Amino acid sequence: MQSAATSAYSPIPGKAGIPIERAPIVRNLGLAGYAPTYQAMRRFTDSRGTHTPDELWVLEHPPVYTVGIAGRAEHLPRSGEVPVERVDRGGQITYHGPGQAIVYALIDLARRDLTVRAMVTLLEQAVIDTLRRHDLIAGRKDRAPGVYVDGAKIAALGLRVRRGCCYHGVALNVDMDLAPFSAIDPCGYPGLAVTQTRAFGMLANAEEIGGELARRIAGLIEDT
Repeated sequence: MQSAATSAYSPIPGKAGIPIERAPIVRNLGLAGYAPTYQAMRRFTDSRGTHTPDELWVLEHPPVYTVGIAGRAEHLPRSGEVPVERVDRGGQITYHGPGQAIVYALIDLARRDLTVRAMVTLLEQAVIDTLRRHDLIAGRKDRAPGVYVDGAKIAALGLRVRRGCCYHGVALNVDMDLAPFSAIDPCGYPGLAVTQTRAFGMLANAEEIGGELARRIAGLIEDT
């Protein structure tokens, strides 16, 4: 996943004087199909009002490739039977599957005076902080959204903004089959190495790491 290309660095005007619950609601959805979850995110965003609490959805998906609005044919799967979903986030193609901790961030950026750049940075920082708690040092790359360990991508992210609110989020590879990444150019980068937390001795599963990551995201949002 990657951040939305057209609006990634544009400020979102704040909605002054509107009281909000500081911490987002965290919902654990377990293993959830991609298409119904995607439609649910869109419905939530389209129907929310100025006082609707923000939410974080923690889940895993069955195997699926997702292609953002900038997706190009040369990066798409070269083999296999994994379904492909075209969606409205920015960026190119990535893979989701069981064993990957996903946190979707349904956040009213305008109400919190957050730019999209700031939200992307917050999601990246939440991953970095979560991994550091397990003694795994991760970082960013210039002009390549996501989080990396030893040059390999361990977390991908992407957002869509509508009506001043974002959805989609971040996917952290925990303990999954990485083979489907080899059939694509992950995030549009040919030959990009992909890794996961289990490769570095982390024993926590995707559900545990997803919950921990969501709590870290919620804390950082609450502090804004």
